[in-house]
Amino acid sequence: MKLIAGLGNPGSKYSHTRHNVGFFVIDVLCRRHKLELKPGKGDWVYAGYDIGDDEVILMKPLTYMNRSGYAVKEMMEIKGISKEDLLVLVDDFQIPLGTIRVRDKGSDGGHNGLASISYELETDEYPRMRIGIGKQEVLRKDEFIDFVLGEFTGDEFGKLDKMYEIYADCVESFVVNGVTKTMNSFNKSYLEEKGNQTDQIGN
Repeated sequence: MKLIAGLGNPGSKYSHTRHNVGFFVIDVLCRRHKLELKPGKGDWVYAGYDIGDDEVILMKPLTYMNRSGYAVKEMMEIKGISKEDLLVLVDDFQIPLGTIRVRDKGSDGGHNGLASISYELETDEYPRMRIGIGKQEVLRKDEFIDFVLGEFTGDEFGKLDKMYEIYADCVESFVVNGVTKTMNSFNKSYLEEKGNQTDQIGN
């Protein structure tokens, strides 16, 4: 059994913000498999489906980003899911839009959702999929919060449209192939091209 936790903030105020791209990917997977999210036994909504012999649970914590760990830990305990079978989907403003970085462990990098999960699980050794939302230019520290809580522009949504199915494929590769093969296959920039080759980002 695999748990895919897409992070974001609940409510219409945040529904189109960059910080909610983890929620977006859960929605794409639900559309792909014709699923409807339903209320859980805690502060989350979820849906489940099978890929071959693997059962997959999709969830959105409703605890707001900086308390994501409460919901994720509770779901893991209810379902008996190990940290190796958890994949957390998060935004990353430090890498460009159209870039994916899957890791099997690592620091929270200043991301409040990852920090909450690492605190609740008492470890940072769990897989995560960092979804680039950044711009080419480096943001100043005082711009971080406004940027991630700002809404995607029309141009950015156009780029996301090209990425949604790739994000979903990456998640399902994790389920079927595991984290190492998924890192090797999907960790790259898909929208920045030099000639006819996409920029490869190392693992």
